[in-house]
Amino acid sequence: MQDNKNLSKIKIEDQKIIDNKELNIWEALFPVFALVAMLAFNVFVFGDDALSGSNQFVLLLGGAVAAFVGFRNKVSYKVMIEEVAENIKSTAGAILILLMVGALAGTWLISGVIPAMIYYGLQVLNPTIFLAACLIICAVISIATGSSWTTSATVGIALIGIGEALGISLGMTAGAVLSGAYFGDKMSPMSDTTNLAPAMAGTDLFTHIKYMALTTVPTVIITLIIFIIIGFTLDTSGVADVDVLLTDVNKAFNISPWLFLVPVIVIALIVKKTPPLIALLAGTILGGIFAIIFQPEVVTQITGAKELTFVAAYKGIMQAITVKTSVATENAALVDLFTAGGMSKMLGTIWLIICAMVFGGIMDAIGALARISAFMLSLFDSVFGLFASTVFTCIGLNFTASDQYLAIVVPGKMYAKAYSDKGLAPENLSRTLEDSGTVTSVLIPWNTCGAYHSGVLGVSVFDYAFYAIFNWLSPFMTLLFAALNIRIKQLVKK
Repeated sequence: MQDNKNLSKIKIEDQKIIDNKELNIWEALFPVFALVAMLAFNVFVFGDDALSGSNQFVLLLGGAVAAFVGFRNKVSYKVMIEEVAENIKSTAGAILILLMVGALAGTWLISGVIPAMIYYGLQVLNPTIFLAACLIICAVISIATGSSWTTSATVGIALIGIGEALGISLGMTAGAVLSGAYFGDKMSPMSDTTNLAPAMAGTDLFTHIKYMALTTVPTVIITLIIFIIIGFTLDTSGVADVDVLLTDVNKAFNISPWLFLVPVIVIALIVKKTPPLIALLAGTILGGIFAIIFQPEVVTQITGAKELTFVAAYKGIMQAITVKTSVATENAALVDLFTAGGMSKMLGTIWLIICAMVFGGIMDAIGALARISAFMLSLFDSVFGLFASTVFTCIGLNFTASDQYLAIVVPGKMYAKAYSDKGLAPENLSRTLEDSGTVTSVLIPWNTCGAYHSGVLGVSVFDYAFYAIFNWLSPFMTLLFAALNIRIKQLVKK
């Protein structure tokens, strides 16, 4: 047997598309069907606890099924392991950011930054307007930073706390946060996906953003209207008295507007294009410094020290950064809000991402991703069919490759010629890549984006997916525009 003679690799933006001529579509899809069946059974058995570890192992089993298919089609173990290694390597930045977000959440708790956000937020935001306000606030922050991840890690965490204090479902709040965050992520010229999509399709950034607004603005307006309606129908009769909550927050922390300097500095660093890791590290260190200045009693309380010495301060801050930390309160409604998991809280999410990258890497190595994409492209001959094929391929790659960028890069390169052959301007493709590849990544628990936001916000994907209205409505909107031939731009003949 000649090793891998039917494999070809095409280097695209540091991503490889591997085509295996011996693999047929049913063999390519078999690991996907097997994974879906195993995950469904696992969730049935374990329920919400499935993400505690069993789903991670199921992803490895899915990778084993894909490897078996690969062996049958002359793909060596070495090639598969190399591709898995490349996949895991590509997530190094995400893993480090996750760890730093855990650290930041810890120091922002003991410094009083998050409690201050909750304290002032409770006075401004009432249940009726809360969800709509979440969407708008997160959209503004995400446009400014170009990052849905940064938005979740800063204002997102605070809004989850405010929503919980108001008695609003965590899933609803997370859905509103992510709807706003991904609207901003899509429309911001500083977003990596907003730059990647037009690069893959062959158009320029601002043409892409302008054309994308045609589907994105109606989608976010519909989402906002739905959240306003939900706000008017919320039953908050069981919500704890806000005045009592405010009093108890004040008892536990020294609340001051000066605490907002920390998140403002972090957001300013991101806007100035400081690498996220550096900005989050700065936010973590600033949180620790502010904890010593504003909350010396909290630092001594969590360490059990009698007075704030240098050793006690160091120990308290390091504890908040690394492990679970709780600030004492007599109010049961505030217990969860006054608890942070530190870097250790993110280890389960990192575990999930690594296992997902194993499955995605083997699927790529055996040529399954390329085969599925080519099959989808061959199914449709009409213009609408081409749009539909792109949407389903992007969502499918988010599901199988577990990576948002692959869901943009692979279809972008494979479909570019098909759009040109149909006489369609490249911004049709770039918009569809964003409307289906960027936004749906957060709806899949083992995708890097779904795992990240679920871990950061402390809300499972299954709880927030229905309320992430903007994210699941976007693909339908782009298909509606294609079906009704609304503003479908044609190639300009020179």
